[in-house]
Amino acid sequence: DEVFGTLDEDEFFTESTVYDPRSPYSASKASSDHLVSAWRETYGLPTLITNCSNNYGPFHFPEKLIPLILLNALEKKPLPVYGDGRQVRDWLYVEDHVKALTTVFERGRIGETYNVGGRAPTENLTVVERICDLLDARMPDGEPRRNLITFVTDRPGHDRRYAIDPTKIETELGWRAEKTFDTGIAATVDWYLDNAWWWQPLRENVYSGTRLGLLTESITADELAENSV
Repeated sequence: DEVFGTLDEDEFFTESTVYDPRSPYSASKASSDHLVSAWRETYGLPTLITNCSNNYGPFHFPEKLIPLILLNALEKKPLPVYGDGRQVRDWLYVEDHVKALTTVFERGRIGETYNVGGRAPTENLTVVERICDLLDARMPDGEPRRNLITFVTDRPGHDRRYAIDPTKIETELGWRAEKTFDTGIAATVDWYLDNAWWWQPLRENVYSGTRLGLLTESITADELAENSV
């Protein structure tokens, strides 16, 4: 959804929304869509394009908001929230996204674009608070984990609001997200609690928790290989 830029309150991205990327990262995504479309127009390549909202769920690399907050909260570390925390993202459980991609591949009309969203636009601060409350309920530790929330300087090119309108894929192809944000975030928290074998080596040996795009020193492939378990 970053390819469309930012939204005003109560607006939603549709397949007809004009691309308006606001950062080099989102511009790279937009350019890939344009390249695919150009191959279809020039050479008749049978293509399909999907644009999704923010994914979350199992095996999510801890650079991203939900796993970063979840793991920091488990380790009683500060929970960094960019700016005022009122940025809105539309959350989509990863298994729902996989089912959407399969649906588009099997039944989508060649040359069409489908927006894939979970109908769950939520402020970042609310997401962080929800994770804290779920962990407090499962692993009470005397002090509310919300006390760890720390507001930090907003990151460059941070769009204010994203929200996907998935009406087209719902009505034309019959796909709909099965997880609400409440059920999905609860399942995600439980997965991380049950699968420390996956994330602990990342935290201990490879990844410091700093957003990769903001690292001042790069991590080489050799360093990753040396520190991998």
